[in-house]
Amino acid sequence: MKILIVEDERALADGLKFNFEQEGYEAVVAEEGQAALKHFEAADPSFDLVVLDLMLPGMSGYEICEEIRKSNTQIPILILSARTLPQDKAQAFDLGTDQYMTKPFALPELLSRVRNLLQRRSVTADSNQAERLPQQCRFGGVIVDYDKYEVTVGDRTHLPTSLEMQLLKYFTDNEGIVLSRHQILENVWPEDADVTTRTIDNFVMRLRRLVEENPAEPRHILSVRGTGYRFVADTDLADSDPTD
Repeated sequence: MKILIVEDERALADGLKFNFEQEGYEAVVAEEGQAALKHFEAADPSFDLVVLDLMLPGMSGYEICEEIRKSNTQIPILILSARTLPQDKAQAFDLGTDQYMTKPFALPELLSRVRNLLQRRSVTADSNQAERLPQQCRFGGVIVDYDKYEVTVGDRTHLPTSLEMQLLKYFTDNEGIVLSRHQILENVWPEDADVTTRTIDNFVMRLRRLVEENPAEPRHILSVRGTGYRFVADTDLADSDPTD
């Protein structure tokens, strides 16, 4: 497994590289954005995980995350930053981050999260290779292709992140069932993920922007007052749901 470390504090970058290599991973360090993107594009084999700081010279971690997501929606991205404000985390998740850790951090927790993200990536890749026929889900005017990680609405095709697709699949697999935020967190996010119910709400808003004709008045991913969410494929049933 191959990890790209994007960190301009050299001592920390060297420490991360050393500890990742002790775990048996290959690790590459980039100290600024353009170098990170060059490493990412040129890697063969490709990287399996990106550990990314936000405050970098020249190009912010947000911009790097956004650029990576334009070409690869599935690689796990773990933010490691001194920024602790909720809006910092929200922006990172909106751009496609999988996990967010704040500095200072405990090394055992970081290594645990890295193992978890890499294991999920490996399981997903093995599962995709085992499937010969595309797995698709259709509702309304939406086509979800779980193999290609594509969501097609009319003549537009979107490329959700890995977590967005996992959340959408959890909804479609549990059609008609009221799902609490705790259930969603437990079944979609890894156990050690540092996320809150607000993070789940942000991800739901992103999914609505992908699949709903009018995200402000959703017909498929419905809010259930005081509980969580309910997915409805048949929009004729949407009016009967209590919403926030």
